Amino acid sequence: MRFLRTVSTQRLLAILAGVIIAVAGGTAIAVAGTSGGAVPRRESLAQALHQAATAPQVSGISARIKFTNNLISSSDLQGSDPILNGASGRLWVSNDGRMRLELQGQNGDAQAALDNGSFSIYDPMSNTVYKGSLPAQGSTSKDKAGAKDTIPSVAQIQAQLNQLLQHVNLVGPTPRNVAGQPAYKIVLSPKHDGGLLGDVQLAWDAAHGVPLGIAIYSTQSSAPVLELKATNISFGHVPNSALSIQAPAGAKTVQVAPTATGAAAKGGAKAHGKRGAKGHAEVTGPAAVQSHLPFTLAAPDSLVDLPRQSVQLLDWGGSPAALVTYGQGLGGIAVIEQSASSGQASSQSPSQSGGSGHPGLTLPTVSINGHSGQELATALGTVIRYTSGPVQYTVLGSVPATAAEAAAKALTP
Repeated sequence: MRFLRTVSTQRLLAILAGVIIAVAGGTAIAVAGTSGGAVPRRESLAQALHQAATAPQVSGISARIKFTNNLISSSDLQGSDPILNGASGRLWVSNDGRMRLELQGQNGDAQAALDNGSFSIYDPMSNTVYKGSLPAQGSTSKDKAGAKDTIPSVAQIQAQLNQLLQHVNLVGPTPRNVAGQPAYKIVLSPKHDGGLLGDVQLAWDAAHGVPLGIAIYSTQSSAPVLELKATNISFGHVPNSALSIQAPAGAKTVQVAPTATGAAAKGGAKAHGKRGAKGHAEVTGPAAVQSHLPFTLAAPDSLVDLPRQSVQLLDWGGSPAALVTYGQGLGGIAVIEQSASSGQASSQSPSQSGGSGHPGLTLPTVSINGHSGQELATALGTVIRYTSGPVQYTVLGSVPATAAEAAAKALTP
């Protein structure tokens, strides 16, 4: 496992800050519990991180995990889904950057896989595989010369921690034992612009430098809102068969990725082959994005007193869509706009579309200026989806339901 050995100082510290940022995208998982057993000796955080970076390589990771989801009230959601209701599962990670997570559920296994810059997510409720690419990471001539392979010193890590501490509160590391492994745990919380996020708790293997758990707390609860814990973990070679999603026959595939050029937005299937070509730039800005959309873009300069930050063109299953963001930090709001015809097919549950016979998920309804929609309010944020004329809108953010509803109503008066 070369990641912690070759990561640059900035990326090593970005692991800590990145967990908090990830919640703004609507994704969060929570902490591994403490078990009996040996614990490591107490160290400073800089020293503990340096030990993780210099830990001996492992050829792979196989783990049994348990995912508990307390994010959504059972009174707000009817139906069964391993991601929304929680489940037991397995995790595999190879030493070349590939990984797969599998959660067993009554209606099928939810799966997520990463493969060197690309991702795949299988949703058993809709029998759909979503595929896309992670944002490319730029490299400098210094990086190309091998500077990122240099393990940062304790002093360098401490210097970066000092910068991080300007934005977050940090407690730890506290010696623990997680899944039978000596481990360290830290607690981070945002100093400002944290939305509904309370704090994040991280645990990692002290001997191998491998992450073992993460806990997400809301400002509205004293208990973790989500939990993902390793109940058993082993180190060794992982076969290729364990790292690829095996979707059932007949599963649909939807490509979701930032669109590179106008040709990608309008060229349908041909665009998918050009997405990786060099020299293509993302389409951004209201005017540029509007020129690729078959509907009128709603992107006011501000939304519920939050200034507009960005407008970006998306490829949503082969159809052009737009992502508009407002505000900064986790207290911001994101809006996805797409043609109602393209959004309706991909968003229906099997019970709504008369499909495979799986019991569907029923979300609470909400009225947005006379337009009926669906609302999912959680301890960490809110998602609202509704259709107005030819456009389907999705409004989401780490904000209470009242704030998300106000933004949706202001977006399409």
